[in-house]
Amino acid sequence: MSEPTQAMAPDLTSAPAHVLILGGTTESRRLAERLYGDGRLRVTSSLAGRVARPVPPPGDVRIGGFGGAEGLARWLREHRVDALIDATHPFADTISRNAAQAAALTHVPLLCLRRPSWVPVDGDDWHAVGSLARAAEKLTALRCARVFLTTGRMGLGSFAHLDEMWFLVRSVDAPEPPCPARTEVLLDRGPFTLDGEREILRRHRVDVVVTKDSGGAATAPKLTAAREAGIPVVVVRRPAVPEGVASVATVEDAVAWLAQLPGLPGLPGLPGLAGLPGLAGLPGLSEFSG
Repeated sequence: MSEPTQAMAPDLTSAPAHVLILGGTTESRRLAERLYGDGRLRVTSSLAGRVARPVPPPGDVRIGGFGGAEGLARWLREHRVDALIDATHPFADTISRNAAQAAALTHVPLLCLRRPSWVPVDGDDWHAVGSLARAAEKLTALRCARVFLTTGRMGLGSFAHLDEMWFLVRSVDAPEPPCPARTEVLLDRGPFTLDGEREILRRHRVDVVVTKDSGGAATAPKLTAAREAGIPVVVVRRPAVPEGVASVATVEDAVAWLAQLPGLPGLPGLPGLAGLPGLAGLPGLSEFSG
């Protein structure tokens, strides 16, 4: 794990340290819950605004973009942010790149909080690809007819030319064109159950599943259902964390990272972690379906 460079120590002499969480995921909300209420910290969560009715995390909340890396850097300076945590979805690579650039411009310590990738097990028939466009090519090669597309409402244009295939598209909000000509939309939000995923595959006679490698338990049951049914899964690999950015996989590790920053001692003892529900039991927290 690489460490950020040129990090400036937070100044706690006059005001609580300001932590900005780039959020929209279950992990980002749980981190905000973990940190909120400690008098040494001011917690702000930033949501992209891609979901019509997001569940607000505790603390201050802002919604919308920053205007690129320079806009985020300006916001970090104007709001005197002492630590930046990128807890966005693993496929939100634009904001992750902007965060890395903004942190470098402002010398604000930056951490990336990313849930682990999914790992195939015996019986899985996975086909890893590097993009949605490659996923569309793989569908043609597999000669499948009925596709369960669980990559969210963005990027459906990559599949719009596949006129011979039928698509069941699951997303939190309704997708916008261009979409495949033969598309049925299922508006739903995780976490999803194994029985529910089995029923979707059976009722819609699905013969291939397409997913992004989002990781986490909330949307993983579709992988088990596909394995049980002997159905192939096309998995879009996630983009890499920007070079030089420290990365951890758990909320607890993110808190420990904050604790080791100069001027922020004792954070591992923050109250509030005990009794929090598990990550898979927090519905409606992610801005992405799966």
